Amino acid sequence: MNELKSADIAWVTTATAMVLLMTPGLALFYGGMVRGKNVLSTCMHSFFAIGVMTLQWFVVGYSLAFGPDIGGGLLGSFQYVLLDGVGLEPAPLAPSIPHLSFMAFQMMFAIITPALISGAFAERLKFSTYVIFIALWGTLVYDPICHWVWGPNGWLAQRGAIDFAGGTVVHLSAGISALVFALVLGKRVNPTPPHNLPLTLIGAGLLWFGWFGFNAGSALAANSKAVLALVNTQIAAASAAVAWACVEWMRQGKPTALGVASGLVAGLVAVTPAAGFVSPTSALLIGAVTGPICFLAVLLKPRLEYDDSLDAFGIHGVGGALGALLTGVFASAAWSSPGDPAHGIQGLLEGNSKQLVEQLFGVVVAGSYAAIVTWVLVLVLDALLGLRVPEDSEREGLDVSLHGEEAYHAAPGSAVRTSLE
Repeated sequence: MNELKSADIAWVTTATAMVLLMTPGLALFYGGMVRGKNVLSTCMHSFFAIGVMTLQWFVVGYSLAFGPDIGGGLLGSFQYVLLDGVGLEPAPLAPSIPHLSFMAFQMMFAIITPALISGAFAERLKFSTYVIFIALWGTLVYDPICHWVWGPNGWLAQRGAIDFAGGTVVHLSAGISALVFALVLGKRVNPTPPHNLPLTLIGAGLLWFGWFGFNAGSALAANSKAVLALVNTQIAAASAAVAWACVEWMRQGKPTALGVASGLVAGLVAVTPAAGFVSPTSALLIGAVTGPICFLAVLLKPRLEYDDSLDAFGIHGVGGALGALLTGVFASAAWSSPGDPAHGIQGLLEGNSKQLVEQLFGVVVAGSYAAIVTWVLVLVLDALLGLRVPEDSEREGLDVSLHGEEAYHAAPGSAVRTSLE
């Protein structure tokens, strides 16, 4: 008999709030890396996504992602449209918490995922186009992939692909979509170094804190699996931050604050699919591998001549794919317990090469689907609404041209103003 448990409800409710905090954290993380003229418009991408995607999830998103399966594991039904039938009864996929609690926790993932994509087109996209894009992308890309991996009888899950907290569902889908968007949109007129790195570091700290809810909350209970996920999250983030800084130090002669922030986020991304399936030692290795690889991925931007403004692909796309694959390498039956849905799952190092094959298959399928649908969406929106702001608006800055606001008020031509532009 299903029975609600107060401890599980308390933990998942807390984790839900922590994951929501990640989106304002992302706003600061991204906002500090753009020109001072674009910090508000960049923050708006994250804050407005909270509103748009909450409504999308309420109306149809949750039903498509977690409704009773239709179409052989491809999509959820419309049973939960407008949250009809989603109440205080035990959640079908997490019977120790209310259905509403499960829905709210998953909502926070649906909010931050399209916001991650905004790092690719910061400083040059029309805001109206952005709003339409994230609503459509959430419906056509995020919701189906979410159902494939986490939904009732999702077809990738039925094949054996595992994703504890969103390496494929969240980070790979967003990162690949970011790359496609950047390629279609073209380069910025005047890319500049970050205008406010302390802002970025504060954002990174909020992301790190919220990620404990992101990963440990995905246990959907106050249990040992949540503890394992929390510890693995911390270790992988720390390992990747140090590894990124060391590689940067060797290559450039100096470690940078931006490098440490980028490295820790890369580690958080990579451990997300593995957090509840691997040992702490494996989490350390995942971070140590991911930091340098994501650093090298970011360095490839000039050579490949695409302008992913804030490295959404280099960190989230590459990190998400790498984390999903390494989950297939390091997954360990020794770190699951009887009653755990993942009990008995083994990776390549424990002799199960099939798990790595399924992880690779999931990465290829989900990444290809996200890329193709995003490409079509971007082309259609470009034809109907246009993607880029006019060049004079881009030079002026999107804070003023799109929102009529300034983040920093100073006399024209002053040293403060010049340094922030």
